[in-house]
Amino acid sequence: MTAITEFVRYEAQGTVGVVTVNNPPVNALSQGVREGIKGGIEAGMADASVTSIVLACDGRTFIAGADITEFGKPPTEPGLHEVIGTIESSNKPVVAAIHGTALGGGLETALGCHYRVAVASAKVGLPEVKLGLLPGAGGTQRLPRVVGVPMALTMIAGGAPIGAKKALEVGLVDEIVDGDLTEGAIEFAKKVVAEGRPLVKISDQNEKLEDARKNPSLFADFRKSIARKSRNFEAPENCIKAVEGAVNLPFDEGLKRERELFMELMQGEQSGAQQYFFFAERLANKIPDVPKDTPLLDINTAGIIGAGTMGGGIAMNFLQAGIPVTIVETKQEFLDKGMDIIKSNYAATVSKGRMSQDAMDKCMSLLTGSINLEDLSDVDIVIEAIFENMDVKKDIFGKLDKICKQGAILATNTSTLDIDEIGEATTRPEYVIGLHFFSPANVMKLLEEVRTKKTSATVMATCMALAKRIGKIPAMVGVCEGFVGNRILAQRGEQANKLILEGAKLEDVDRVLFDFGLPMGPFAMSDLAGNDVGWRIRQGKGVTSPVADAICELGRFGQKTGDGYYHYEKGNRTPQPDPIVEDIIINAARDAGINRRQVSDEEILKRCVYPMINEAAKILEEGIASRASDIDVIWVYGYGWPVYRGGPMRYADHIGLDNIYNDMLKFKEEFGDEWTPAPLLEKLAKEGKGFKDL
Repeated sequence: MTAITEFVRYEAQGTVGVVTVNNPPVNALSQGVREGIKGGIEAGMADASVTSIVLACDGRTFIAGADITEFGKPPTEPGLHEVIGTIESSNKPVVAAIHGTALGGGLETALGCHYRVAVASAKVGLPEVKLGLLPGAGGTQRLPRVVGVPMALTMIAGGAPIGAKKALEVGLVDEIVDGDLTEGAIEFAKKVVAEGRPLVKISDQNEKLEDARKNPSLFADFRKSIARKSRNFEAPENCIKAVEGAVNLPFDEGLKRERELFMELMQGEQSGAQQYFFFAERLANKIPDVPKDTPLLDINTAGIIGAGTMGGGIAMNFLQAGIPVTIVETKQEFLDKGMDIIKSNYAATVSKGRMSQDAMDKCMSLLTGSINLEDLSDVDIVIEAIFENMDVKKDIFGKLDKICKQGAILATNTSTLDIDEIGEATTRPEYVIGLHFFSPANVMKLLEEVRTKKTSATVMATCMALAKRIGKIPAMVGVCEGFVGNRILAQRGEQANKLILEGAKLEDVDRVLFDFGLPMGPFAMSDLAGNDVGWRIRQGKGVTSPVADAICELGRFGQKTGDGYYHYEKGNRTPQPDPIVEDIIINAARDAGINRRQVSDEEILKRCVYPMINEAAKILEEGIASRASDIDVIWVYGYGWPVYRGGPMRYADHIGLDNIYNDMLKFKEEFGDEWTPAPLLEKLAKEGKGFKDL
């Protein structure tokens, strides 16, 4: 055995030379790995005792991608193109042995090999588009030559990996290995030599490009098919252009085109924002004052109080993770209705082919309904998901305190109420935490976890781990009204309502924010969620909103009633401006003594977004959020902030806190003290810093 570099070794096993990468945890393509692979392949070519070479990896995965920590740094030799060129030009067949995930540069390296074998559980893909990039080491040129252009477009512009079975079906993998992968790859390599198979250089293969060359509308059709999902993203379009290069240019020219398009993205803001968010999402898993080795509680069973929309959705997350759930309602009829909705939701998923009937049956077998709180006596975690009423919630938590076993976590899904106060209704406030799921709870990825002043480190660490187990992206925050997400959202809503009184059309407010990249504007979003939800909250607080209240008083609760801020035709969710609402707005403005005027798109955007950033600065000052990047994670996953802008804090840094600060001072002169910049925003702006510098 020969150590080529610290991360790669070479060993002759009979007539097969084995190059093995060992760069934990994911065998990323660092400089040392690249150098080692190149040297290992060269060692195999020079070894007269071997007739073929296997490229394999130790640990839990094949090469899972590039070393992202090298992004933005001066390139180091050898580059990945050179490494792949060395593999492909080998005069002995090279077989990639794939387990775990072969992603990005890992799959591109495997595509440089003459053959590929994999274990059945392996996955392969080119996910660079999710970082605002495209595969930059020949992936856009080689993959279409192996799997055909339609499949390559889907994999490259979509970024989702495929399993080994699918990879075998489309020709990306030559054989699935049962048993020991390296031994299987060695046997396959021997078979290649024994049968005299050719050295398959993908760069020389053009057969699978011919259909696309004869069908020029293929690319236009694909662009249409992803238009909605890829709206405003730059990377998918460059991915498509690169594959077009594979079809229309010689291989070497296609590589040059790929490089041009890659650098265009690498030097752009979107890629920088998406790479920033990649790290922000992972950082959100860490709670600064909770040690990494904090012991966790075992969560093997769960209880949900409330079988309504939220309770049912929350239950589905646990069921799909294989965790038995007992769901409790006050009346049998409410329970039956909730259980039926869960079942019908699963059935709809099965009908769309996104879930097997067996999987649905397994989930439903883990679900138990009850109308007795006492049936939660032995569960490991209880999540209360009833309507927003402090007295009722405190009463329930007082009862849970007596019913639930010691060590059980008592969680609330409240989105507005003081969880410190809820915790004090028990004798174990250290076991009380907020788990704020977003609606629909079985779909939305964010889980805003809310620590009280007394929540224990063990409970926090357990809930962060649990979030990942049930497929959620967690972010830990502190207690305040609205927590982080809704507190910031309230600022946008307040300005949006002022803008329509001052003269902006509500459809223009929605359009500006939609064009900015959000899924919908504030008024369309309110119609979707139900205007009566906010109305009840305002009534509980004794707060009024002239336009919103007037709309609700007419029974215009949004899409569910066919009328809200907009009118909706039956069976059609497209919002239509309604003269009735325009009259309500004009009358409310007149009653308030407001002289209406033209409002520009630029003002709409600044007045909706800058108060959000300012409120986020206050949240950071108060310690409600640990990091600016946590706020970005909350807004991308909870509210659909466009990831290519990185989140509101990253966006603020991009446009410059000094620019925001100066604009806010101008708005303060015009509109009053509500536009006073937060002290932290003022401090950073005057120091020429950003939220990234905290």
